[in-house]
Amino acid sequence: MQQQRRTERAFFETDRVRVIGDLTLPQSGYQSRFSDSLNRGDFGFVPLTEVEITDIESGRTEKRPFLLIAKQHVRLAYPIED
Repeated sequence: MQQQRRTERAFFETDRVRVIGDLTLPQSGYQSRFSDSLNRGDFGFVPLTEVEITDIESGRTEKRPFLLIAKQHVRLAYPIED
């Protein structure tokens, strides 16, 4: 049986970039909260789709269809409310 999934728009900031992208989560239940994806100890990266990456220093923004962001570099993260 395949579990239903949903996407949640999220903001991440590292020392060098700001990243906005879609995080895929289960519809409900185990691992369905935004914080669950960041607190999982078995994964060192957060996979994002439909990503906008903005360089903090230059302000230049680029778009990517997919990005893995290393959790160890994330300084700030929060879901973006619609």
